[in-house]
Amino acid sequence: MIKDGIGGGNTTTGLVFESKADLKTLLNGIKNYKVDDNNNVFYKDKLVGMIFVKYGLYKFLEKQNVDWKNYLSKKLLPDDSIYVILNNTFYIIECKYQQVGGSVDEKLQTCDFKKKQYKRLLASLNFEVEYIYILNDWFKKPEYKDVLAYIHSVGCDYYFNYIPLKRLGLPISNLN
Repeated sequence: MIKDGIGGGNTTTGLVFESKADLKTLLNGIKNYKVDDNNNVFYKDKLVGMIFVKYGLYKFLEKQNVDWKNYLSKKLLPDDSIYVILNNTFYIIECKYQQVGGSVDEKLQTCDFKKKQYKRLLASLNFEVEYIYILNDWFKKPEYKDVLAYIHSVGCDYYFNYIPLKRLGLPISNLN
């Protein structure tokens, strides 16, 4: 269980993030999900997605004959990302955890630029792109109200400590 009651029952309908959590570990902990050694995501033995961490995205692009240098001047390295086959969407998931003020404050304001960069990079594959922050409770403070509003205003999203599987377009196990 996580502070403030998040977790527990939510583990069947979403992913509960902690400071060093990753998609592969979290999905492998959910009934009917399995992520193999190649980071392919299966739900009830059906391929539903692929996970990419840091340079894994560029290895995938190379296999697709996409030269990132034709689209970007510098590589972007996502904390975590998942391509969900079911909705043809590539989700960039950035985890930001803060315990004291610092540079993360400004990093939150870069989501619009980064989402546009990823869209450009993945356009030739015809993927939709979503950019989502997973934030810890530090960012619930009143001084983050403006930056959180900005994140939504530019078509990006954020969640605190948890992201619903439905938001990623992933199947949800029958709770009965």
